[in-house]
Amino acid sequence: MKEDYQDSFTEEQQEVLKSIRISRIILPVLIGLGVVIYLLWRQFDPDDFANINWTQHTTFWIVASVVFLIIRHICYATRLRILSDRAFSWRKCVELIFIWEFSSAVSPTSVGGSAVALFVLAQEKLSTAKTTTLVVYTAVLDTIFFMSTLPVLFILFGPRIIRPGMSTLYDLDGWGYTFIGAYVFMAIYGVLFFYGLFVNPVAIKRLMVGITKLRFLRKYRHKSIELGNDIVTASQAMRRKRWPYHIGAFLSTAGAWSCRFFLLNCLIIAFVPSTPVNPAAQFELYGRLETMFVIMAFSPTPGGAGLAEIVFWGFLKDYVPQRGLALLVASLWRLLTYYLYLFAGAVVIPNWIRTILNERKKRRLAREE
Repeated sequence: MKEDYQDSFTEEQQEVLKSIRISRIILPVLIGLGVVIYLLWRQFDPDDFANINWTQHTTFWIVASVVFLIIRHICYATRLRILSDRAFSWRKCVELIFIWEFSSAVSPTSVGGSAVALFVLAQEKLSTAKTTTLVVYTAVLDTIFFMSTLPVLFILFGPRIIRPGMSTLYDLDGWGYTFIGAYVFMAIYGVLFFYGLFVNPVAIKRLMVGITKLRFLRKYRHKSIELGNDIVTASQAMRRKRWPYHIGAFLSTAGAWSCRFFLLNCLIIAFVPSTPVNPAAQFELYGRLETMFVIMAFSPTPGGAGLAEIVFWGFLKDYVPQRGLALLVASLWRLLTYYLYLFAGAVVIPNWIRTILNERKKRRLAREE
């Protein structure tokens, strides 16, 4: 298998495969466990855990969180099927989302799994143009979701969605400024990608290549040229798409992200029975979770490992007052939305690589005959 592996993939492709090798789960797991152990050492209070009553209420809302997890995965699979113009079966879409999520989990959150996605989709016999369009448009859709929902949530609930106890923008602290900076940065590159995809891709390509003339950015020139070419290719494909394509892609994106946050809503309700379940209170909590994720999106650690557990109580202490209980909820949340994909990827990826290699071997033998 090792010889087949080396013969079947180019050097560049092997580098991408190395980025999703199973051993990559070790670092994020160690970081996450290290942070949890440290927080338990600093914050552990036996009374927080002794006061937890496991009731039907708890079970119901934990099951609800699992249902949201399943729906989230289905939404991502639906988006992949729409963006690929139904080139993949439903089963294949579900499998590929596991690989995509795994690659995101073992990469710094600020980097994501785009390179792996390009490679994986290319191995599935998707054309270069369609693969490029799918990956670039996915990034645009994710950004559009945050750019459109956060202002609405801010109008409805005010600065309270940024952090606990914040009544006006004059109350901004370090986390608040970090959120605003991250949001502005996300908005800028979102607008640039949108403009490049739907208005003037050549102008964006020139801008990206021109920026790399700066001395400290010269090392990114090659990647900038590649990304500019990708945007031009994707733009040409986008102009042929009709509204049902875009509407379906955005709705599945919104569904996936919404389920990601509602899952945590359910876990908080499960362990803090006093949490109001009326729509207004839940959407305010939802807004706080979106804010927290915007900050986590620029984490330097793989999948935000460690940072998520650290910021959880600070952002949600008005909903989960006890530090120990907050750590429990945060750990369950990360188990469902992060570590689950690490271990699922460890099962799915070897089988996927084996299938790809077997198909290539069959084609090679057929040509030799």
